Amino acid sequence: MNDTKGRYRTMIGHRLFWPVAVLVVMLAANTIYRPGFLSIELKDGHLYGSPIDILRLSAPLILVALGMTLVISTGGIDLSVGSVCAISGAMACMYISKQPDQNSLTVVLTALAMALGVALVLGVWNGVLVAVIGIQPIIATLILMVAGRGLAQLITQGQIITINSGPFRAIGLGHLLTLPLAIFIALAAALLVAAFTRRTALGMIIESVGGNAEASRLAGIRSGRVIFLAYVVSAVCAAVAGFMMTANVSSADGNAVGLWVELDAILAVVIGGTSLAGGRFFLSGTILGALIIQTLTTTVYAMNISPQTSLLFKAVVVIAVCLIQAPAFRARFSRRRRSTPPPPRPVADKPKEQVPA
Repeated sequence: MNDTKGRYRTMIGHRLFWPVAVLVVMLAANTIYRPGFLSIELKDGHLYGSPIDILRLSAPLILVALGMTLVISTGGIDLSVGSVCAISGAMACMYISKQPDQNSLTVVLTALAMALGVALVLGVWNGVLVAVIGIQPIIATLILMVAGRGLAQLITQGQIITINSGPFRAIGLGHLLTLPLAIFIALAAALLVAAFTRRTALGMIIESVGGNAEASRLAGIRSGRVIFLAYVVSAVCAAVAGFMMTANVSSADGNAVGLWVELDAILAVVIGGTSLAGGRFFLSGTILGALIIQTLTTTVYAMNISPQTSLLFKAVVVIAVCLIQAPAFRARFSRRRRSTPPPPRPVADKPKEQVPA
């Protein structure tokens, strides 16, 4: 009995238990509302279904959230990822639209290389402001968040650029081995980040810088370089996500692409168990958090919740998820249950003493 209780507490205390439980509950609710929600079918060699759509639509958010995880683990934050998505998508679509053959693979690769180069510059800009000049991360990235939208509008000249490029469209809508290509891109990025942070000392260095940057510097770690690298990686991840977002609709809108994705990415990181104060980070939890947010968005659309209340509905669910998996909240709740006194037991009447005659 004690072993069973111990295993149960260990399972409940695992950092991935509550995110997985919430994801399962949402999938079950969707299945009850729509019995065919989890059905997957094969058409023309491609898999289709709501679970596949959730994975495909989660890919851009997973990419942005991976970069955000590294930044937050260093004790910072990156509010400019949405603008970087818009700039990279606008740059790629602008170059492709001016070419006579938009279906040329060379043209598409050149466009992607140019946009990634711009994203690298933007990541370097954020890294210099935070790691070299010493500006607070929320202020430094807020600058690019605001100015980046203007830069994206300047690239597109305030217009929605539409292209007709098969290779570029494949980034968001293409298939590989019956599955959407976007899933493999997000998976490759996750494995690459995991390989560098969990199979080398880089992950431990990032966590030490996020825990105490000054102590890490005194221990011989160049904290500034680590923080600088985190912002560069975040910008590159956001650029690839921007390619997916624009490829899904074959157009670039500097004002709409990546709008508020930074907030969803922060939520995904927090739901995954990474603290905003920096230190330890959990890539698997971040991926689960991104899947939860996209499943929640799909649930909102599937249940025909009005757009006016959909954001409020998402906010309530996210708050509930964060509270459920917060150890302090669970401990306080369980302590309150234990402190409730049991109802008093009825006291039997004592027999009257007989007085001797």
